[in-house]
Amino acid sequence: MARLFLLFPLLAFLACQNTPATKPNSAEKIVWDFTESLNLAKEQTALDSAGRLVIKSGPETDYFIEPGAPPYEKANAPLLLQSIDNTKPFTFSVKTTPVHTVKYDAGMVFLYVDAKQWLKFAFEADERLNHRIVTVKTKDFSDDNNHDAIQASSVYLKVSSDTKVVGFYYSTDGQQWQLVRVFKNEYPAVLKVGIGSQSPVGQGNMAIFEDWKFQADAVKDFRMGL
Repeated sequence: MARLFLLFPLLAFLACQNTPATKPNSAEKIVWDFTESLNLAKEQTALDSAGRLVIKSGPETDYFIEPGAPPYEKANAPLLLQSIDNTKPFTFSVKTTPVHTVKYDAGMVFLYVDAKQWLKFAFEADERLNHRIVTVKTKDFSDDNNHDAIQASSVYLKVSSDTKVVGFYYSTDGQQWQLVRVFKNEYPAVLKVGIGSQSPVGQGNMAIFEDWKFQADAVKDFRMGL
């Protein structure tokens, strides 16, 4: 599989952000989407034979700060990120297909500020290995919210902001969206959006990403996600 190299795609990203991203057929055609790599994400990312993005995660990789006891804090899952202007509306969506081998294996969308403040939107295996929508909102400590269980192996995740609020949505077909949570946008003017993979209690994992889109506007209806 071709190795993904993150070059200097920011200008191309800004020029293309009003149109859906087209599916790439080479690593060079995908680089404009994500300019930053955390926790060796670049080195663990490749394209499969169908041109889909594959991010591998190593053993015990996670983003979580335990609010109780015993203390637990990890910020070592691989993330591909792109800086955006959070003073303007935006919508990011992607289809993910994680390998759910053990509990908490997940493919994720991230809104990232720093190692102590971020939002995780995951398609994750729960304690019973149900495929579940999960959100984690972190500022010094993490909350942990289990949402709907999904029978399918793939799901579309969408994040949208009108600069005042942020909405999280999922869909099984990319057409009809289900609200997960809406909350105040209290984040800095420069925010990072991206994708990643985790395996908190496993020996490693991989998640496939495709059909990613970035648009410079918000959904019109924050309840319907449209």
